[in-house]
Amino acid sequence: MWFSALLRGISHNPALMAALASILVAQVIKVPIFYATNRKWDLSKMMSTGGMPSSHSAAVSSLSTVIAIRVGTGSMLFAAAVVFAIIVMYDAAGIRRHAGEQAIAINKLEAEIGKYIERFPMGRHEDYQKKLKEMLGHQPIEVFMGSILGILIGVVAAR
Repeated sequence: MWFSALLRGISHNPALMAALASILVAQVIKVPIFYATNRKWDLSKMMSTGGMPSSHSAAVSSLSTVIAIRVGTGSMLFAAAVVFAIIVMYDAAGIRRHAGEQAIAINKLEAEIGKYIERFPMGRHEDYQKKLKEMLGHQPIEVFMGSILGILIGVVAAR
């Protein structure tokens, strides 16, 4: 009984539904965009971080948009949502992107070192190799496009 009431409440929350829909749409869109730029289908892009558009930016933008329309831009809730959105988008385009760039450099360095490890009897290079995930963050255009997508979904969901 309480579970159905919980689900009913969640499903009637336009801010939450907009944020979740924005994540889903952004993740699905990544597949055809990847195909358009690389000429190969990769369904794993739906579950990956990074890429065009940013699902994080889409989610927080749609959340902020629904709150702005439903509650008003003068509310403390809207202020909290906007600050949250700024932090998430800054992190996606800044810190997480730089961590991905560091992963690329570390993986290249590790590959070079691996060429020399193979020459010694201490073991196979594959035993020591663990490639770091390189696609963590977003380019600023990916964050921007995610936020545009989120705003559009937020406007539709707020009605």
